Amino acid sequence: MLLLSGCVHVLLRLLFGASPEYHVGEGVDTSIVDLGYARYTGIVNETTGVKHFVGIRYAEAPTGPLRWRAPRQPAPIPGIQVADTQPPGCYNTMVGLSPIYPVGQETLKRVRPLLDLILNPKTFAGNSVYAPASEHDDLLPVMFWIHGGGYIGGSSSLYYGDHLIQEAGGRLVVVSIQYRLGVFGFLSGKAVKQGGDLNAGLLDQQLALTWVHEHIKKFGGDPAKVTIAGSSAGAGSVMQHVIAHDGNTNPPLFRAAMISSSYLPPQYTYDHYVPEGVYNDVLAHTGCSSSSNTIECLRTTDAALLQTANKNAVTAFIVGSSLQFSMTFGPVVDGTFITQRPTEAFKKRKLNGKMLLAIIDSHEGNIFVNPSLTDIYTFISEVFPTFGQREIGEVAAQYSAFGSTLDQAIAILSEAIFVCPTYYMLRAFPRKSYKAEYAIPPALHDSGLWFYFPPGPKSHLPYHNKAFVDAFSQAFTSFVIALNPNVKTDPTNITPHWDRWNGKSEMLFNRTEGGLPDIREFDTSLPLLTRCAFWESLSAISQQ
Repeated sequence: MLLLSGCVHVLLRLLFGASPEYHVGEGVDTSIVDLGYARYTGIVNETTGVKHFVGIRYAEAPTGPLRWRAPRQPAPIPGIQVADTQPPGCYNTMVGLSPIYPVGQETLKRVRPLLDLILNPKTFAGNSVYAPASEHDDLLPVMFWIHGGGYIGGSSSLYYGDHLIQEAGGRLVVVSIQYRLGVFGFLSGKAVKQGGDLNAGLLDQQLALTWVHEHIKKFGGDPAKVTIAGSSAGAGSVMQHVIAHDGNTNPPLFRAAMISSSYLPPQYTYDHYVPEGVYNDVLAHTGCSSSSNTIECLRTTDAALLQTANKNAVTAFIVGSSLQFSMTFGPVVDGTFITQRPTEAFKKRKLNGKMLLAIIDSHEGNIFVNPSLTDIYTFISEVFPTFGQREIGEVAAQYSAFGSTLDQAIAILSEAIFVCPTYYMLRAFPRKSYKAEYAIPPALHDSGLWFYFPPGPKSHLPYHNKAFVDAFSQAFTSFVIALNPNVKTDPTNITPHWDRWNGKSEMLFNRTEGGLPDIREFDTSLPLLTRCAFWESLSAISQQ
C-alpha cells in the first residue's frame, strides 16, 4: 500500500472535516487590495476575527511551453476578484497508509477521492493570505508556510492561519502557498537542464517569497519580518531556501526559518544516474523516448498522460520495496539555485536567515517502514541506492543493537532522513537556534503540526489540553514575532524558559500518565549525536 511522505496531516485534516471552503460566520471584506496585475477583496471569518484572501495568483499557469521553466509573473486580469475560494491543488500522486498506521484502511477509502487533487490549467492560484481583521498601526510579522507531502503531494488549501493568528493575539500574518509537485515540479536530468529549469517547485516557492516581499505590506505584513516555515517536505524546502544561492539570496527574503519533521532524502546532482533513470522512465511512459527533443515532447504531452507517468514513477519506487513512501522526486543540486548538497552547505554555514527553530517528533520513521521486512541489508540499499557493501555493512553494524529488524529499520530511517539532518542545520546556526521534541503519543511524523494547523475542532486533537495547546502553539508564534519562543503573548502560558541550542539544550512537549502537560528542558542524547556524526561522514556517498 502506498504512503505519501509528509501527508499524514493532509489525511487527518480531511478526516476531521476541514474543508477548503468556509461556511460559518464569514463576511465579505469591502476593502480592495491592488497588486498591480489584479485587484482582490477577501472574506472575514467573523468567528475567528481573521481576514482571508485565498487563491491569489502569484504566477502564470506553468502549462505547455512553461512546463519545467521558472515561473513567470502573472498576466493582468481586469475587474475585482473575490478571493474566497481555495485554489485547486497541484497534481498529486495517490496516497496510502502503512498497515501499522492507526487510522485504518476504511478511512483511506473515504478520503482517497479528496486527495486526488489536480491543477486547474487556466490558473495558477497559489497564495492564500490570512491576516487579523482588526486594524494595526504597525506592520505585522509574517509566517510563510510551505506544505509537506514528500514533494509529490499536499496542498496549501488544507492549512488555515486562523489558529496561529489567534494564538499570536492578532499580531501575525500567515501566508500558505501552492507549488509544483512530482514530475511537474521536480523532474531532473541533463535534458531539463539544457531545455528548461531544474527544481521548478523550489523556484515556485522562491517566486511566492518574492511576491510576499513585494506585496505583503498591502495585507498588513512586514516584509522585513518574514519567517519561512514548513513540515516534512515543507521543512525540506525550507532547508533548500536557507542554502539557496550559497546563502546569499539578494534581496533577503526572510529573516528566520522554522522546520518541523524535516525531510532530507538523497539529493543528487541533476545529471546523476538516479534522476536520469527517473527521466528515462517518464519518457517511456509518455512515448517520448524516441523523440529528438525529449523535453519538448514532454511539454506537448497531455497533462493526464503526464500524471499517469507521475503516478507510475512513484509506484515503481515502492512496489516490492520495504519502504512505505516514495523518494522518486525531490530537489537536486542544479548548480545555480542549489550549488551543493545541504549537509555540505550546513558545514560551511553559507546560509540565508538569522535564526532557526527546529522540532522533531519522537517517532519520525515508524509509518514509513514495511513491517514485513526481513532483511536489513536490502532495506539499507533501498533507502540509499548509492551505498556499496561496505557502507551497508557499517550501517547495519551501527544499528544492530536496536532490537528487531523492524526496529533497526525504523531507527535507521528516522535518524538518517529526518532527525540527523535537523541537527546538521541546528549546528549551522551556532547559538542562534532553538530545538524541541514533540512527544504526545503516538508522536508520529508530522503529527506535532496538529497544534498550529488544527485539523478540525480542538476536541479532535491528540491531547485536548488548553494549557498545552497554547504553550506549544505560542512558542512558534512568539518565534515568528520576536525570534524568541520565550516572549509570551499570553501571561498564562505555562512554557518554561527555552535556552538556545548549544549542542545539548532542548524542550520536550509531552504529557504525564496522569494527563497533565509535561513541558521541560532536557539534554540532547550524546549517543544520538554520535550516530548523526556517523551519518554525516557518509553524506557524500548518501548524496545528502
